[in-house]
Amino acid sequence: DLVSVSLRDSRPSRYLTFSKDGTLIGWCNGHRLFVSVVKCADGSVVSTFDLPKTALLEFSPLNNILVTWQPYTKTQDSPQGDANLQLWELPSGRLVKALYQKKVDSWCPRWTEDEKVCVRSVNNELHFFENNDFNSIANKLHMQKVSDFAVSSGAQPCKVAIYVPGSKGAPSFVRLYQYPVLGGPGAALANKSFFKADKVMMQWNQKASAVLVTASTEVDKSGASYYGEQTLHYLGVNGETALVQLAKNGPIYDVAWSPNSLEFCVVYGFMPAKATVFNLKCEAVFDFGTGPRNAAYYSPQGHILVLAGFGNLRGKMEVWDVKKYKQVSTPQAPDATFFSWCPDGEHIVTATCAPRLRVSNGYKIWHYTGSVLQKHDVAEGAELRDVRWQPFPDGIFPERPIRHQAAPSELGSTQAAPTQAYRPPALRHLPAAPSSKLEAKPDPEPQSAPAPVSHSQSEASSGSGDPEMDKKIKNLNKKLRAIEELKEQQASGKVLQKNQVEKIQKEEQLLKELQALQVKP
Repeated sequence: DLVSVSLRDSRPSRYLTFSKDGTLIGWCNGHRLFVSVVKCADGSVVSTFDLPKTALLEFSPLNNILVTWQPYTKTQDSPQGDANLQLWELPSGRLVKALYQKKVDSWCPRWTEDEKVCVRSVNNELHFFENNDFNSIANKLHMQKVSDFAVSSGAQPCKVAIYVPGSKGAPSFVRLYQYPVLGGPGAALANKSFFKADKVMMQWNQKASAVLVTASTEVDKSGASYYGEQTLHYLGVNGETALVQLAKNGPIYDVAWSPNSLEFCVVYGFMPAKATVFNLKCEAVFDFGTGPRNAAYYSPQGHILVLAGFGNLRGKMEVWDVKKYKQVSTPQAPDATFFSWCPDGEHIVTATCAPRLRVSNGYKIWHYTGSVLQKHDVAEGAELRDVRWQPFPDGIFPERPIRHQAAPSELGSTQAAPTQAYRPPALRHLPAAPSSKLEAKPDPEPQSAPAPVSHSQSEASSGSGDPEMDKKIKNLNKKLRAIEELKEQQASGKVLQKNQVEKIQKEEQLLKELQALQVKP
């Protein structure tokens, strides 16, 4: 279910969150008694808290603790500031512990699924608590400056990945540990060092067997990319590490683990971006070619993958059966700022939310085959801040066979228009040639690595009947496509080499040649 807080509270909500099992929902709205926790089943109130400045809240995995965070402030009456991170016992509402958490980064303590271990970052070291006893620190991890960490998911023994940024010419590094072995020679399960990192994003797979580390610099000193520079690293708890080799230069837009923990998908490279699935040996398993995309989303069951282009792209979604590597549908969600899979692995929601966009706010619920099943637009002048699916425990929704025929819907679908024959920008104002002499240019055909899949028949041009002329047209289109990609790279900030600039300068000449061939009888 998509739950609307407005059904129980007419005042605008600042933030809402579900418990991991989906039985509770909590939200805050900036009014007295503004933090509320209710049962999803019947809406009955579990607890309320008089915390009008609360900006964020979260449940512990087993719903024993509610965590609330307020922005840290100092006053004349309290020059040291007040403890702004509170841990509350549920359902009693008793304050378990009040702590200081100045930065919003890593604001929430992180638990193991059984709540036996909880970890906080305090003054560049990690504090470990056991069995929700926050009055005594059970263990500490301190080395240089631990600036970020990630706790493994699942019911395995607690594992933690820590990041220490480089300084004074020394490299940055990420290390993996298994609690409680945190110190001494050989304590680390794996270690990976690298340069060029201002920050990292660390992602455990569900089986807690490996971590992917996206290392980023704020600025690309070569001037090649507006996005800075990114590299992707792999660390296994068996000690194996690797730099993931990507087949196209440019930013890393997204990295997603498959729920099976055996594969991961990377979306990367100057637009049009590539998308590739890798195995645990960091070998390419399947290449989806290039397209207007910057995000990847696996279904909860792992049987479907959606590649999407949101934000400054036009909202095209590519829905893939990842067992057969066959495309299912290509829905279009223009202006979408949000995407989320329903736990059933059958439905998705896309939304246009504030503050990213303050106009045309609303959401759509889709079947993965491309059908729009429900559409909701908020009233003019109102804003949609967030949309959440109610979570359910793992195993509630088994994997279902994948359908390729669109699900019935009164609202129809918004499939992307069929691929048209490629027309260079300077010729797009002209009528299309009746003979379709221009070569079709869909996104490059996906291929398994390393052997290519045969191209689809839709790529074949109908031809003019003159093999020599068709060959010339094909070569001209190839050169023009290369020029268009160079221009996209140049627009994104990449510094081109002299021979590449010279190629761009030849575009007008090539267009005239192509136009002359097109109008020949």
